[in-house]
Amino acid sequence: MSSSIFTLHAGPAAGFDAPFELMAACHERMARTLALLLRLGEHLATHGGDDQARDAARDVLRYFRVAAPLHHQDEELHVVPRLRLQGREALADRLLVEHRDLARAWATIESDLEAVLDDALGGIALTAARERWAAFSAMYRQHIEVEDGEAYPAASDSLAEPALRSMGEEMAARRRV
Repeated sequence: MSSSIFTLHAGPAAGFDAPFELMAACHERMARTLALLLRLGEHLATHGGDDQARDAARDVLRYFRVAAPLHHQDEELHVVPRLRLQGREALADRLLVEHRDLARAWATIESDLEAVLDDALGGIALTAARERWAAFSAMYRQHIEVEDGEAYPAASDSLAEPALRSMGEEMAARRRV
């Protein structure tokens, strides 16, 4: 398997001056990272835990340990409250529940990826891990669809430039950008 199969693309092109576009671009990066996770499972089944597998595991770990929690925090600080103000409590609650469910699912997957780094994931354990990875990926993709299709459009509707600027500044400050 060539190393290009495990290469992630550059970060999102949108900046903090366009926070909703930035969050949508993060969803694209998230989708690529989920695809990488699934390709990693295929690679492990075929080639075992080689350097490429460990590199891919590190990439997935880094994304879901650093970027994904910041992204969820962005949504919980800026999207969920706007949804509540608009009377969309059910959608706001759904996002929060899904964030907790995704975090719980991630805890097991994180352990799986740590095992990849130690070259200790194979056989029946790999089969079970790949099933968890597929379920996690499907859960995340469905979550992204709801956010992109419902939550972001609703939360950004009629949001004035000063509020968008403040939102972007807060997001950048939390990342120390």
